[in-house]
Amino acid sequence: MQLLPLLTPAHALFLDFDGTLTELAPRPEAVRIASGLVPTLSALYTHLGGALAIVTGRPEVDIDGFLAPLQLPLASEHGAQYRLTDTSHPAVLPPDLDPVRRTAETLAATHPGVLVEHKRASVALHYRLAPHLEALCHDALLSAMRGVEGVELLRGKCVFEVKPRGAHKGQAILDFMTQAPFAGRMPVFVGDDVTDEAGFAAVQSLGGWGIKVGEGPTMAQHRCMTPAALRGWLSAARTSLQPQQRH
Repeated sequence: MQLLPLLTPAHALFLDFDGTLTELAPRPEAVRIASGLVPTLSALYTHLGGALAIVTGRPEVDIDGFLAPLQLPLASEHGAQYRLTDTSHPAVLPPDLDPVRRTAETLAATHPGVLVEHKRASVALHYRLAPHLEALCHDALLSAMRGVEGVELLRGKCVFEVKPRGAHKGQAILDFMTQAPFAGRMPVFVGDDVTDEAGFAAVQSLGGWGIKVGEGPTMAQHRCMTPAALRGWLSAARTSLQPQQRH
């Protein structure tokens, strides 16, 4: 595992959100944004010529709320929704998730600690507050999926998500890398979860770098142990990329 690389103006930077830019929280809405993060991201966006995007499982509205007033290029819901300019559009056709929603809502209503997160193209079931219910959540969602076409079950940190098959962070990064201002740059992706491994594979297939935040096996060549350390690296990159003023 190598030391963290040095960002240059020739890079395109892709960042996961939960567990990467921020510490994980018991509930999705309880995440706290560290002081200085938004100005740092805003400066990096400028210094990289706009080639900075958030690649996350979160819905677009969540990211915009946490990072307000900043609105960055965004691949949300694990790559099911893209925003390269001012407007977003579906990257895949959203499936009919009514059976999955009903099952998830029933679990949440009958088991304290189980939380449902509804998105445009997916349904996430969080069990961080009730880890003993992992198997129940898994099996219930698998059963509900039998009546739904074109979906797959994604496992994350104390969460299961039913999402469109084929939509993932790696594909989102590959698609963004064909578009300005990302095209022609060396991609860097930072993530913390098993759901980010596809992103690491994508950037490394293009000659770029993957950076894993936290412990656990990974294909990324680089590792950063905590979100706080990652924010420090971003802050240092902001300084190093700052255009030098002439005196």
